[in-house]
Amino acid sequence: MLKKLFGKKPKILEVKLVSPVEGTILKLEDVPDPVFSQKMMGDGIAFFPIEGKVVAPADAIVINVFPTKHAIALETAEGLEILIHIGLDTVNMKGEGFSVFVAEGDQVKAGDLLISYSLELVKEKASSIVTPMIITNGNILKELQHHYGGQSVAGKTTVLTAVFE
Repeated sequence: MLKKLFGKKPKILEVKLVSPVEGTILKLEDVPDPVFSQKMMGDGIAFFPIEGKVVAPADAIVINVFPTKHAIALETAEGLEILIHIGLDTVNMKGEGFSVFVAEGDQVKAGDLLISYSLELVKEKASSIVTPMIITNGNILKELQHHYGGQSVAGKTTVLTAVFE
């Protein structure tokens, strides 16, 4: 409070998240599953992937690799928790067609390969290939900025900016 009185603004920290997949950027509201579209797990963004690879959206620690390999959770140094969920109803595939390249506790850099999978098999066996990326603890943020529009390059295109205060 004293800093505000003397004209110094508190520092605002921003964490930029890059696309975890190559593909078309979608609004979370457009995901054909109410758990994601109604933001029951948190806010975020989604993708219509064109290849079967998932990379780290930021420098982070792997906090959970789902046994069915269809989802992964990461945590940044700032405490931001990120869930990447490959396709919809892919849990029913029980890991078939998925390969994981990291383990819980691993430190990853933005762009590092996390999971590869058969996009064709997901198209065949899941209800959708749409891949949401959710911030599961958005309550710690001042703001979550979405960068929609067009195609994303995995590990390169900034798709979300998390603003802390």
